[in-house]
Amino acid sequence: MSSHRPFGLPFAAAAAALLLGAAGCSSTDAKASVPVPSPPAEEAAFCRALAKVLPDTVAGLERTDPEPDSELTAGWGDAAIVLRCGVPRPEKMNDPQAHAVEADGVNWLLEERQGDGPRFTTTYRKAYVEVTLDERYAHDVGPLADLAGPVAGTVPPSL
Repeated sequence: MSSHRPFGLPFAAAAAALLLGAAGCSSTDAKASVPVPSPPAEEAAFCRALAKVLPDTVAGLERTDPEPDSELTAGWGDAAIVLRCGVPRPEKMNDPQAHAVEADGVNWLLEERQGDGPRFTTTYRKAYVEVTLDERYAHDVGPLADLAGPVAGTVPPSL
């Protein structure tokens, strides 16, 4: 008569490995958290229109929106690229030495951030749209090209 032990050491080792693997993966499932802007009603309407046309991918990264869920925020690549619409006018726009870039007809204020990638905010639009990039994009405005069309099509110029 043979002894049959269905839950022997190999099973316990496999179960432990599975649990450790699941625990290790759970932290990557957490979404990034960003502050949600609170713009005036007119600006919020432009932001809601923008939210409806944002692309599924930016710079080859899949859309992964941050928490809390809002029509005023969007993200791609687990917060590698984060968009917030309806942010206040950046103080840096008052600086005559401020740097700006243009991507497909949309002008953006460039702000360098210590220890991170750049932050861009639209200029001359009826709502300010902010895009932050992680350090991978420190010298790359390519993601702005993917966002310029939707911004230009939904947030009118302020001039």
